[in-house]
Amino acid sequence: MFSKSSLLVGFAAGYVLGSRAGRERYEQIKSGATRLAGNPTVQSAASKAQETVATQAPAVAGAVKEKATSAASAVADKVHRDGGDHLGDPSTMGTSTARS
Repeated sequence: MFSKSSLLVGFAAGYVLGSRAGRERYEQIKSGATRLAGNPTVQSAASKAQETVATQAPAVAGAVKEKATSAASAVADKVHRDGGDHLGDPSTMGTSTARS
């Protein structure tokens, strides 16, 4: 097994060597990302995607609200049907009145 000191020495060496090569590579990646973001084709695609989201958001929100309401109603029906009137009573905790 490695001791803590050899682990720290290995980490320090890796950090020093990685940081020398890493900074140059980071700058290359950063400049590439900046060029890509400035590309007119990418900007056009991003604009179209943003417009689509803005157009579809109300419809999606309505569908989500409808499904959530339906799910809440189904849960409430299930709780009431299975004898959910004991839910607030601590003396019945751990017991089940569910019917098969």
